[in-house]
Amino acid sequence: MNILFLTPQLPYPPRQGTTIRNYNLIKQLAQRHTIDLLTFLAPGEELTAANPLHQICRRVAGVPQPMRSTAQRARDTLFSAYPDMGLRLESPAMRQQVAAWSADTDYALVQVEGIELAQYGMPVASHKAGRQPALIFDDHNCEYLLQQRSALTDLKRLRRWVAAGYSLVQWQKLRRYEANILRHADATATVSPADRAALLALAPGVDIQVISNGIDLDLYQPRHTPIDTQTPSLVFTGKMDYRPNIDAALWFGRAVWPLVLAQEPQARFQIVGMNPHPRLDELRTQPTIEITGAVDDTRPFIHAALAYVIPMRVGGGTRFKALEAMACGKAIVSTTLGVEGIPVHNDQEMLIADTPVTFAQAVLRLIADARTDGALQRRLGANARRFVESTYSWDAIVPRFDQMYEKVVHPPPGHNQP
Repeated sequence: MNILFLTPQLPYPPRQGTTIRNYNLIKQLAQRHTIDLLTFLAPGEELTAANPLHQICRRVAGVPQPMRSTAQRARDTLFSAYPDMGLRLESPAMRQQVAAWSADTDYALVQVEGIELAQYGMPVASHKAGRQPALIFDDHNCEYLLQQRSALTDLKRLRRWVAAGYSLVQWQKLRRYEANILRHADATATVSPADRAALLALAPGVDIQVISNGIDLDLYQPRHTPIDTQTPSLVFTGKMDYRPNIDAALWFGRAVWPLVLAQEPQARFQIVGMNPHPRLDELRTQPTIEITGAVDDTRPFIHAALAYVIPMRVGGGTRFKALEAMACGKAIVSTTLGVEGIPVHNDQEMLIADTPVTFAQAVLRLIADARTDGALQRRLGANARRFVESTYSWDAIVPRFDQMYEKVVHPPPGHNQP
């Protein structure tokens, strides 16, 4: 099939969740389909001739990411019916490019990667009127649910009431916007059963399938790196201007870390990831916490740590950070929400804890284990690796998109589009 892919960021290099999913989907699907890619380019980013996407796709073009001021966002929050995510990537240049390619190519499908691109896919996808292309909506997160969780979390802190108010407004706008996209799409992919259930609550009866995130099992492998048990280190990785990651790091640093240090004053905590937000500056003052900023490769940090922590309290989807740490065979401590959508069990593939006290106790348990025979670490790491090998390889995941495509482009006799 001829497929037009629309992505909010340049998929290569795949440095964080969205780009990792987009790159691996395109790489795998291009082995069986013809892919044209239109993408936004972040400030300072270039689509060079050496980018591997040119070899994978038939054609690739990038449009500069539009910039919106804080004042414009505030006005839109107050007066626009559209949510922030529906306006963030509004670009006449992208609209023109989508229209031009759609006019000169007979696409079977238009696939939009994330809610920010839906505004470009809906006008050109007219399959329900008896014509191609069909519209595939790959919803990386159930966005209204993310804002709902953010609002309820921020309401508990007086200093975060402005942010809570923003999320309350966005939550309601996203419910309407996301429901409209679901009804326009011929099929929707989401990454977890929890997200699917939340989306179906908005638009009952639409075609929504769970196609989870995956992991490159060759790239992420266990390494027998010596661990410093006298100065044990914990690591958390992620894009550190992403609100759920900021909240996770702050909750861990404020509520959990002091409990760990009370018994292990030599312990260290590393926060590894691009674009650290100024809200994290309070953690920089602590000598036991390091905020690295962007790094070329997170794997050495994961391998060198005694344990990986996922102290998430808000968010949605399936977190790549969990799959990466599991594929590396690392001992993990996570909240329940941190591994939502991944059917793991406490004390089998990882330790799961949801309060500061129980989270700190789980961390201290791993430190004590490392100083004896390390049996718990080895068991958790081996179980985690086996789990991702059996469930989360891209080779097993991406063919589910092929099945979705076949269903919407060539529906069986008697099948009615939703």
